[in-house]
Amino acid sequence: MYPFIRMAKEIWLTRKLPPLEPNGVHVSHHMCWPWDLDMWNELNNGRTLTLLDLGRFPLAMRAGLMAALKRERWRMTMAGVVVRYRRRIQTFEKIEMRSRLIGWDHRFLYIEQSLWKTDGECANQAVYRAAVTDRKGIVTTDRVMAALGADPVSPELPIWVQHWLRAEDERPWPPARD
Repeated sequence: MYPFIRMAKEIWLTRKLPPLEPNGVHVSHHMCWPWDLDMWNELNNGRTLTLLDLGRFPLAMRAGLMAALKRERWRMTMAGVVVRYRRRIQTFEKIEMRSRLIGWDHRFLYIEQSLWKTDGECANQAVYRAAVTDRKGIVTTDRVMAALGADPVSPELPIWVQHWLRAEDERPWPPARD
């Protein structure tokens, strides 16, 4: 089940935090609960992706994107993700989540998120490709940045993200069915 109560808590806590620049870092703290676990008593890989929502939504709130979405009647959707898992997160372990917009191209926003253990080790990292949409399809990022009152020129994406995007461009779609 989706963590609605946890999301409500994050929205409640975020509403009093200061605004962020579009590329600012939103930091939040979470705990791995028993219902987040897989059969090996660690944070389930799919649940990790769901928990990362708990950082993206507040980041969008603080950067002014949620207000722009509401004002313009836009929506946001995820168009891809690349994840690296490196350390186990187990029951009742506390984690710090760091979420930030690292750049954009003409169609997509790229959001980097990471989960950090209390000993300072990074447990995992994800980069999401997100699109803002309206009834006609994808809203160009220059329009999104204008709605945020932000510079329309993106910071340069890290080289490894650029490589991922090139690989995505070469990936066949739809995939083979055999």
